[in-house]
Amino acid sequence: MKTRSSVRYIFIFILFFALWEVGSAVWKNPILPSPAAVLLNLKEKFLPKIAIHAALSAYRIAAGLVLSVLIGSVLGLLMGYYDSIDRILSPLIYFTYPIPKISLLPVVMILFGLGETSKITMIVIISVFQVIITARDTVKNIPKETYYSLKSLGADDRTVFREVILPAALPELLTAIKLSAGTAASVLFFTESFGTTLGMGYLIMDSWMRVNYLDMYSGILVLSLMGMLIFLSVDALYMKFCRWKR
Repeated sequence: MKTRSSVRYIFIFILFFALWEVGSAVWKNPILPSPAAVLLNLKEKFLPKIAIHAALSAYRIAAGLVLSVLIGSVLGLLMGYYDSIDRILSPLIYFTYPIPKISLLPVVMILFGLGETSKITMIVIISVFQVIITARDTVKNIPKETYYSLKSLGADDRTVFREVILPAALPELLTAIKLSAGTAASVLFFTESFGTTLGMGYLIMDSWMRVNYLDMYSGILVLSLMGMLIFLSVDALYMKFCRWKR
């Protein structure tokens, strides 16, 4: 199964770069350099230039996702299990969720400055709602009869969470993390375009403005690979902790 999956990934990569090469050869424009030129540029500049940007962006994404999962899963699970908490928090979630979160960037930067805190905060603000709603709805969909056997044996709420709620919610939470990771990368690209000189967003935009298309495409490739690694990491967690779901 793993071999088949690896072959599929390799085939997609080959097809992607082949189409890119054809497009570059047909267009013959410096705006779309050949993949060979971009990969060679990436090899030459990754360690001396790109690596620091990639490391800082990876830290921002990881910190934002970890905080989103911790905050979102706790609130979502509590809202799903306790109706009293759900009645208090649901109106607030429903009111704030439709707001375009990127519009809050000026407010966040005024409150937290232009440093790491504002960038991580923006990732949390945008990602946490997906986790909250997913966790809450998953718990709400668990049949109430599932709790009866444990309750009849004297189980407390902690035991119910450990034995029923967490195993039931974990697959959906991991899916929410994958969705949040893609959103986090998009938000990070936007936030790194303001008030910073480090990060993949800054590198890509700065290269674009300097008409350095090789560095620009190198940055795009690195950012894409970072997102893919996050997805593969979540898939690995799913395979390890959700074997019963496969």
